[in-house]
Amino acid sequence: MSLNIIVLAKQVPDTRNVGKDAMKEDGTINRAVLPAIFNPEDLNALEQALRLKDANPGSTITVLTMGLPKSAEVIREAIFRGADCGIVLTDRALGGADTLATSYSLSQAIRKIGNYDIILGGRQAIDGDTAQVVPQIAEKLNIPQVTYAEDVTLNQDGKIVVRRRLEHGIETVVAPLPCVVTVTGSAPECRPRNAKRLMKYKYAVSPSEKAKLAEDMQAFVDARAHLQIQEWGAAFVEADPAQIGFPGSPTKVKNVESVVFVAKDARRLDDNDAQIEDLIKELIVNHTIG
Repeated sequence: MSLNIIVLAKQVPDTRNVGKDAMKEDGTINRAVLPAIFNPEDLNALEQALRLKDANPGSTITVLTMGLPKSAEVIREAIFRGADCGIVLTDRALGGADTLATSYSLSQAIRKIGNYDIILGGRQAIDGDTAQVVPQIAEKLNIPQVTYAEDVTLNQDGKIVVRRRLEHGIETVVAPLPCVVTVTGSAPECRPRNAKRLMKYKYAVSPSEKAKLAEDMQAFVDARAHLQIQEWGAAFVEADPAQIGFPGSPTKVKNVESVVFVAKDARRLDDNDAQIEDLIKELIVNHTIG
């Protein structure tokens, strides 16, 4: 059985290497000092998609990302590893979206793609850590969802079998298609780039990127359909302007504070329960713990 698989991917700032300059004065991320990377758990989701494709000949993988035009970088990275094609959903009107507006925009793009069997995405992105977008997409599309997946396969009845990693053990779930699945970081790591695919697709670009190329390179890309990464806007996916970007985002950040813990002094305690209890109370009062 061949499958039409959509993988949701996000280009995120590498928040694993946050320094004192990582945040601007207005509380937003200073993306200029943080390198942009493929969201780690989305790579785990891509690997599950590639395994499904390997096990079910004729299957295709479309990678969908929403962000700035440079987000085409994650599309290329996915294609180098085995994905078939990709779409960048980008538009100034989409800027400032919270999880609700983001999930709506992506669900509209998925409706435009149509004819999908499985939608895979990482459990959460490392820049927001909300774990809300992919489940909200399932709700908007009104299809089943399975979360915390570690392994995804297809059984003989044409249903997916998902092994979930939960806090107190492992659970196996069978779900009908179409279905949305979120994949955790405990799932197998994504395979490396394929050298042949890297050579074949290294010049793949989106329209925004192509516009910056020399005329001879633009002609080179135009003559090769496999090098053309699609770029869609809000109007193309028929998104309601009231439900995207800032207008469609009920979540408003009132204040952001950068807290840096600095060791001011050291304290030595005796083997005394009273001293330990006093220290714990002090740490709770100054909000170091609790």
